[in-house]
Amino acid sequence: MSQNTIAWICLILAILAEVAGTSAMKMSHGFTFLLPSILIFVFYFFSMGFLSLSLKRMEIGFAYAIWSGLGTLLIYFIGISLFYEPVTTIKSISIACIIVGVMGLKQE
Repeated sequence: MSQNTIAWICLILAILAEVAGTSAMKMSHGFTFLLPSILIFVFYFFSMGFLSLSLKRMEIGFAYAIWSGLGTLLIYFIGISLFYEPVTTIKSISIACIIVGVMGLKQE
């Protein structure tokens, strides 16, 4: 397996851990439920660790944009499907702008 493949796997794991941490944050109800509150820190610890590993082979601006952009997109869909947050036109357009912006960072 190439170093670039490993970097991408680490970045994907970082994104998934960050999304899990953010979801746990919502489920903790302001740190009033113990298990989700603990999981916030566990998932963010792993997210930062995997993000750090991915930066060994990726440009920081690109990796961070992917991490935050895909994390935002996934949380958007989780908010809609699990937490019944409303879908609005402005939210959908804003998400599309984030995706286009991230794609623009990789142009060489």
